[in-house]
Amino acid sequence: MTDAATAPTLETESALPDKRQVAASFSRAASSYDAVADLQRTVGNTLIERLPCSTAPARWLDLGCGTGYFSRSLASRFPAGKGVALDIAEGMLRHAQPLGGASHFVAGDAECLPLRDASVDLIFSSLALQWCEDFSAVVGEAKRVLRPGGVFAFSSLCSGTLQELRDSWQAVDGFAHVNRFRPLSAYQQHCAASGLRLERLDVEPEVLHFAELRQLTSELKALGAHNLNPGRPGGLTGRARIRALIDAYERFRTPSGLPATYQVVYGVLCKELT
Repeated sequence: MTDAATAPTLETESALPDKRQVAASFSRAASSYDAVADLQRTVGNTLIERLPCSTAPARWLDLGCGTGYFSRSLASRFPAGKGVALDIAEGMLRHAQPLGGASHFVAGDAECLPLRDASVDLIFSSLALQWCEDFSAVVGEAKRVLRPGGVFAFSSLCSGTLQELRDSWQAVDGFAHVNRFRPLSAYQQHCAASGLRLERLDVEPEVLHFAELRQLTSELKALGAHNLNPGRPGGLTGRARIRALIDAYERFRTPSGLPATYQVVYGVLCKELT
């Protein structure tokens, strides 16, 4: 069975999860998300530090805001600005809105933003865009809604993420139990064709460690990020297969525990002044 996450073509994007399933899964996870979101906070804080020093938005957009953690961070960092928090998962928005941060909380799709042309100075999106099937539409919308001189800063995931778990399942039954993500080459191609000036685009691995495999799988479920692939096997996973999965994953154990590697893409693009 070919691993769709490693194929170096844009066609892999057609195998990404359906956004309706993504929205429903993350809505269900709203109340448990922050308790297990250490990686998300680390990556988002890194992205904030990569914003250009001159960034001082009058209006910003937190694209894929989730529980609003970074909406509140952006509000604190840019107190003179007004913010819009947008997410496709309405359950996340219901959780985020009472906590404040943004001036407006909007249900919407990154591939078709419900915003006027040239209406924001900063688009901040951390670990959300990996769920978008059409990344070219995402960057096209970013260009449309940014004002001249505006910044589009994002973090996302690319192929190779959770490779230890993928390889372990491959050894057990060959099914795609792990979410697929587009390759770095797709991000490079879409950013290059976006009409925005590319300031940086790179990948940094983040490795988490767990004492037991069930800690990892429980965390993925609490985040709403468990397997959403089309064509995933249905029904319950039997005890024998779980035992085989545990044994297969043990091959990766280090003195720090069982590793789970996330391949994090960081991108910063700017809209030219006219």
